[in-house]
Amino acid sequence: MSHPHTAGRETALQYLYMHDVRAGKDVEAFADWLGQQHPQPDAESVVFAQQLVEAVLSHREELDGEIAAVADNWEITRMAVVDRNVLRLGLAELMVRPEVSHKIILNEAVELAKRYSSEEAGAFVNGLLDKMRTKLRPETVDESAASAKPAEAEPQAPAT
Repeated sequence: MSHPHTAGRETALQYLYMHDVRAGKDVEAFADWLGQQHPQPDAESVVFAQQLVEAVLSHREELDGEIAAVADNWEITRMAVVDRNVLRLGLAELMVRPEVSHKIILNEAVELAKRYSSEEAGAFVNGLLDKMRTKLRPETVDESAASAKPAEAEPQAPAT
């Protein structure tokens, strides 16, 4: 059984894919679409998925602009539907969920790309999301180093 956020990301990706393929036309609301899915995700996954879907759909132009800015030689409309929606999903989560480690967000996005697109898509998504992450969340200190105990200072001989 997967973590509710993992299942929520997967559910959000499935809805966003359908929404994208239909170009937003004749698309049922998330709740209506979800009611047709079997098996139903757990309640926590549904809440998380809905938050992500709303973040992507309400900021889609901004997200696409950010993706286009780092996607050298790639037009977003020419990307595979899965890949561009994984990128939108990961970027939206980086923006609206600052409490979630960027490492988790990137790892989950890569896994979604590999599962629903290809191994190559995983590397593509990782590269672009990491470029956007450095712009949004420029960590100057490595998280593992920040939690390490500081080294003791060497005793200094008194000045004479």
